[in-house]
Amino acid sequence: MAASISVLTENEDSTDRWYVYVIENRLGQFYTGITTDPNRRLRQHSGELKGGARALKGKGPLQFRLILNVSDRSVALKTEYAIKQLSKREKLALIEEDLRALTAQQVEIVTARFC
Repeated sequence: MAASISVLTENEDSTDRWYVYVIENRLGQFYTGITTDPNRRLRQHSGELKGGARALKGKGPLQFRLILNVSDRSVALKTEYAIKQLSKREKLALIEEDLRALTAQQVEIVTARFC
């Protein structure tokens, strides 16, 4: 159930784009965060690069369950906070298809289909 995403082309500035993501670990736990580069962030969390969250250490494999493209860092932080306040059931509904909770913030869903 790995996800592949297209993040940026060579000409685009990564600081212009912010993403809110939800990662699921092998234990079925969710981790929510923000980044300007989802591919790099997943590599960090997976231990390939320095800088991953301690909460995910040793809990791989990790996979993206949701990636949202938001307008700026402020919206990313607010969206991350809103997602973190949800119960696991609500997060699953959000991931699977119920995106009504985020429509007020005008976010773009960029998560690719899972294999």
